[in-house]
Amino acid sequence: MDEVEKRVIGKVMRRLIPFLILCYFVAYLDRVNVGFAKLHMNQALGFSEAAFGLGAGLFFIAYFMFEVPSNLFLERVGARVWIARIMISWGIVSAAFAFIPQISTATGASHETVFYTLRLLLGGCEAGFFPGIIFYLTLWFPAVYRARVISFFMLAIPISSIVGSPISGMLLNVSGWGLVGWQWLFIFEALPSILVGLGVLFYLTDFPRQAGWLQPDEIAWLENVQATEKKNKEQVEHLSLFQAMTDIRILSCALVYFCLNAAGYGVAFFLPTIIKGFGVTDTQTGLLAALPFVFGAIGMVLLGRHSDRTMERKRHVAVALLMAAIGVGLSGLVSSPVLIMALLCFAQIGISAVPPMFWPLPASFLTGASAAAGIAAINSLGNLSGFAGPFLMGYMKDLTGNFTVGLLLLAGCAVVGAVVAATLRIDQRREQAVGAGQAALAH
Repeated sequence: MDEVEKRVIGKVMRRLIPFLILCYFVAYLDRVNVGFAKLHMNQALGFSEAAFGLGAGLFFIAYFMFEVPSNLFLERVGARVWIARIMISWGIVSAAFAFIPQISTATGASHETVFYTLRLLLGGCEAGFFPGIIFYLTLWFPAVYRARVISFFMLAIPISSIVGSPISGMLLNVSGWGLVGWQWLFIFEALPSILVGLGVLFYLTDFPRQAGWLQPDEIAWLENVQATEKKNKEQVEHLSLFQAMTDIRILSCALVYFCLNAAGYGVAFFLPTIIKGFGVTDTQTGLLAALPFVFGAIGMVLLGRHSDRTMERKRHVAVALLMAAIGVGLSGLVSSPVLIMALLCFAQIGISAVPPMFWPLPASFLTGASAAAGIAAINSLGNLSGFAGPFLMGYMKDLTGNFTVGLLLLAGCAVVGAVVAATLRIDQRREQAVGAGQAALAH
């Protein structure tokens, strides 16, 4: 690593990654806090398990519909303005969940209808955030750094659960001003999204050439590396926007991500309910719900670094998905709370580790507008299982009285994802060629 490169990567890491972690922290918290609200909200509003699962999943239907257009807008207007818009709008909608009874009374709509509508709105507002950040990171980091950088960024997921789960459990005990715990939970956890969204406008930089916090020689180095990588990829293959949206590799990647999210969100939205079934308090539920994500955070970083060192992605993703399948499936077959928690911790290592190793795969053959659209297409198609997973869990819980069948079905999805990942038609040499001359930096 030469002196300029060391300075550039260090500055970009320090400048962008902590702030982007904060952004994704509040995003993920707003996305899944409904699982904690459910512990009291379902009874207060008269929701069945299936109704909750449907509402939780509707977020991803709107997310799917608006994902690609949102990411294309991001490329056109710049990350700073568009990410700020996304965060502020979803914060406002997230806070509105606290007032479902009042909205229902004012409009004459049922509680379920208001809940479904707000979940759809939340998905539409948040669409484009994650793939936008992934695309944004490709503008600032050479390929050899991306798996570890994405793994650092995605630490926000386990961190949001490690920190947010105990807070969510405690907020369920808050009351006042005519509102009860689950309503205050939505309000208090929505405010950071709005505040951080405003901060995005003043903090993020769209492109390296606009970075006043880099020296001219640092900007020149970064732009030269990015231009070289783009040229190397285009020499091998250049995909048009339409080709990116219909390429079999894009669809295969989307299937892998679909299977991952089915298992991940299917468990995440019902994890507080599973733990509450152990006979513990709300606060204890919050503390225990954080435990799997501690293991997930460790696995995410360690496996992501190993993937970077070997410059190999497909087999790493497949192994992590098999870990998720084993943990999720077996957790539905045992009755001991200790064993269930141990298996869910093991599963979360695999679930958390997949994304940072997975996302460099499409980035290895997509460029320019096709990268923005292709990454968004994978994320939006893959996130449709965010609808299927929770709905399946809720439906099977109502049908059978327990989570066993639902967990086994989610484990089966993870197995399918592992098989598809292992057979993806992406040449490992392409990934290595993109980082030609830099691979030694990963060791």
